[in-house]
Amino acid sequence: MGVGNRVFLKKPEPGRELLDEFRKIPAANIADVMGRSCAMNPRIKRMSTPSNPIMAGPALTVKTRPGDNLMIHQALNMAAPGDILVVSNESDSTRALMGAIMFTYAYCAKNLGGIILDGPLRDVEEVLKMDMPIYAAGSTPGGPYKEGPGEVNVPISCGEIAVNPGDIIVADWDGVIVVPLKDAEEILQAAKKFQEQDEQKLAAAANGTAKREWVSKLLVTKGTEIIDGYCV
Repeated sequence: MGVGNRVFLKKPEPGRELLDEFRKIPAANIADVMGRSCAMNPRIKRMSTPSNPIMAGPALTVKTRPGDNLMIHQALNMAAPGDILVVSNESDSTRALMGAIMFTYAYCAKNLGGIILDGPLRDVEEVLKMDMPIYAAGSTPGGPYKEGPGEVNVPISCGEIAVNPGDIIVADWDGVIVVPLKDAEEILQAAKKFQEQDEQKLAAAANGTAKREWVSKLLVTKGTEIIDGYCV
């Protein structure tokens, strides 16, 4: 049986128009219409300086043994332009999974849309200069093994969030969220409406017309005691 040591060559693919629309919406606005339960752990941070503020693309998933990158190399070989490489690593932080050579190949030769590592990277000075969105959980000079086993294009957990092959990954400076492909169109429409409302609230906050009555009303429903005096 190949479970735990297998590679699926195909994954579901979202349409280009759908991805283009998601690139127009901040990750936070999308997350707010998904019950605020779709964001990866904030230990996974942006490590590069891409020119495009919002990344969106289909997940090419990799399940690695902690500190091993053999299956990451396999995924790079089969990646399509625009794919987002998403790597689980059982939250290991002892070894870098990728470095400058692999990142350069991913960007220049394969034209990946981005990389998400649930673990460290290395060659930080070079990574900081790269235009490709790269997210990782820190850095270490300690390098990876290339022994396997592992899997490609299977369901994984990255940053405590489930990721299926072909799910839409959206990321910006705030962090990374995962949009299930089967729900993507519905989520997109809800996020568009939310973004319009959010922009109106931002304008009201700036010009002093923000409505704040909801705070006192909510405190009443929570049974909060309001005391006109000092705490002694």
